[in-house]
Amino acid sequence: MKKGEQTRERIIMKSAELFNRQGFAGSSLNDIIAATGIQKGGIYRHFGNKDEIALEAYNYAARIVGGKFADAIGRETTAAGRLLAYFRVYENVVEDPPFTGGCPLQNTAVESDDTHPVLRQRAQRGLNATLDSLKSIIQDGIRTGEFKKDVDADALASFAFSLLEGGILLSKLEGSNRHMLMNIASFTAYLQQCCLNAH
Repeated sequence: MKKGEQTRERIIMKSAELFNRQGFAGSSLNDIIAATGIQKGGIYRHFGNKDEIALEAYNYAARIVGGKFADAIGRETTAAGRLLAYFRVYENVVEDPPFTGGCPLQNTAVESDDTHPVLRQRAQRGLNATLDSLKSIIQDGIRTGEFKKDVDADALASFAFSLLEGGILLSKLEGSNRHMLMNIASFTAYLQQCCLNAH
């Protein structure tokens, strides 16, 4: 990687951590300079404005978390295990989140809801991609007979993702992983009672 590319990558990486911790609006250019160790001119050589950095930073954070989801899912042999793998990635969200500051999608969605339509659109794409992945796992489970035929894949994907994001939010707010752990236990029980075929 050339020096210019390394500099650009450093700006993206450090800004992603900064924005995910402090928010886009709560992070100034001076904060980016402090986090990266790169002066204003160096930053503007690679990016036209803070918005451009924010979009690249979100993509970077989403890739990191997406990679951790993929690794966790890849270790599972059942559809139920693959759904629960999403939760396992955030099991220790308070002390050891998969990305500094928590869930990039959640943080971006909450902050950009009414203030930054382009970032909101990017977060919405992340939401749709995650729901599609969850639905695909559920549909596979239905096809293989692991899940009951009458399981609504769309509704179950939405429920799973809502439980995941709710667990992240409550655990981070309280400073305790207990909400995430309760949601994992509740979702495991729900799958066993409502979705899994008895073998």
